[in-house]
Amino acid sequence: MKIETTEIEGLLEITPKVFEDERGYFYESYNKKTFIENGVDFNFIQDNQSLSQEGVLRGLHFQAPPFAQGKLVRVIKGAVIDVAVDLRKNSPTYGRYHKVLLTEVNKRLFWVPPGFAHGFLTLEDDTIFSYKVTNIYNKESERCIKWDDEDLNLNWSLPENIELIISEKDQEGISFKDYETEFCVNNN
Repeated sequence: MKIETTEIEGLLEITPKVFEDERGYFYESYNKKTFIENGVDFNFIQDNQSLSQEGVLRGLHFQAPPFAQGKLVRVIKGAVIDVAVDLRKNSPTYGRYHKVLLTEVNKRLFWVPPGFAHGFLTLEDDTIFSYKVTNIYNKESERCIKWDDEDLNLNWSLPENIELIISEKDQEGISFKDYETEFCVNNN
């Protein structure tokens, strides 16, 4: 398993070692020991999975403290553009984002720690997106920053032929400048 840091502290791109032969493939999508050796020592308490059609954009979601969640995300089938935005007020990368292409072919994973807003855009029909989380879901702690916020200026790399499908909740997300962050680098 290859674990790479990004330009934003805390975000990790993970490429598993895949064993392939005429039968198919095998790989470890999670190994606690390997993650601990790379500074990711969280207790995952729940696995989530979603199915989305091409053009579905989900996000930018997060849970406020004390229900903040870290997420280890991957695609089982299909492809997504995955985005994380730094919400930690004392971070040198506050308000910056990182995106990664996750597909069933590249089998990459993306670690999004607490203190980040997260979203993804599906690039294929019947995309299955999976993620492990470090805390329970709490409705009152749920937050959403607008996916097309002017101040964040996210480049979703939208293919021309994709028509966006966005939930009402996500369309009504708050602006980044109106969100008073509850996160810090050392106590997210």
